Amino acid sequence: MGTETIRVLQVDAFTDEPLTGNPAGVVPDADGLSADQMQAIAAEMAVSETAFLRSSADADRRVRYFTPTQEVDLCGHATIGSFAHLADEGLEPGTTTLETNVGVLEIEVGSDGTVWMTQDEPTIREVDVGYDRVADALGVDRAALEGASADIPLAVASTGLPFLIAPITYLSDVGDADPDMAAIEALTDDVDAAGVYLFTFDALDAASTLHGRMFAPGAGVLEDPVTGTASGAVAAYLDRFGAFDDDLPEELRLEQGHYVDRPGLVRVRLDDSVRVGGRGVTVLDGSIAVPADDEDEILEA
Repeated sequence: MGTETIRVLQVDAFTDEPLTGNPAGVVPDADGLSADQMQAIAAEMAVSETAFLRSSADADRRVRYFTPTQEVDLCGHATIGSFAHLADEGLEPGTTTLETNVGVLEIEVGSDGTVWMTQDEPTIREVDVGYDRVADALGVDRAALEGASADIPLAVASTGLPFLIAPITYLSDVGDADPDMAAIEALTDDVDAAGVYLFTFDALDAASTLHGRMFAPGAGVLEDPVTGTASGAVAAYLDRFGAFDDDLPEELRLEQGHYVDRPGLVRVRLDDSVRVGGRGVTVLDGSIAVPADDEDEILEA
């Protein structure tokens, strides 16, 4: 039975402390791997997303992202993790380009190791799904949900992946959420969103803009520790609905992951584009044996 050995890493993104933030699989040389092989590796890695870096005719690199169950068009934390690894391997600070399923994006690697990802042009649309349904799906108090939405409504926002954005009053409301994953999957299907991002301005750290949690059971991710694509989307959403009274901060700081013991921080800048930034730290560097594409074998890590 023919196999090939592929280098694979786990990089914790949106953190500089191992075993916190959002773990991403990274395959730095995925040229020659089929979609089935990439899906099998992602399932074996069993993290929310694995990034597969490939050659590109249109950019400096190509990437494809897979959850354990399906391919997704864009992933913030796996991008941050990939370029944190490349910086460790000698990629010089500066701007590079990355071909994704949503187009070619600019990636900037800072001299301090921060990776900045320019996301897609924002799209935002209000949705009429009813507070009762959203509250029941998230397992939160309807009044706390509706009260926080007086000025910033329920809406689907995207900077590459669409998320249903749901503001709520207090941090305790976020922490007490008891999501019904089947109901969330049905809800996101109905509003054509990848997941639900629940957030409050009542953050743990006084320097943070907000605290969020993100649920995407339809993509095989029950709760994502720290979500770059959702962070870009919620920042664009807040700007669109005037949450800062036309005094938008130069940089938004979004906390996430504390309720799954994987705390991390996403930095977002809104100027001519939406840019999401963070650090990454490699916690695992090894290899995986991949069966030939025409063989139905179990992967051996």
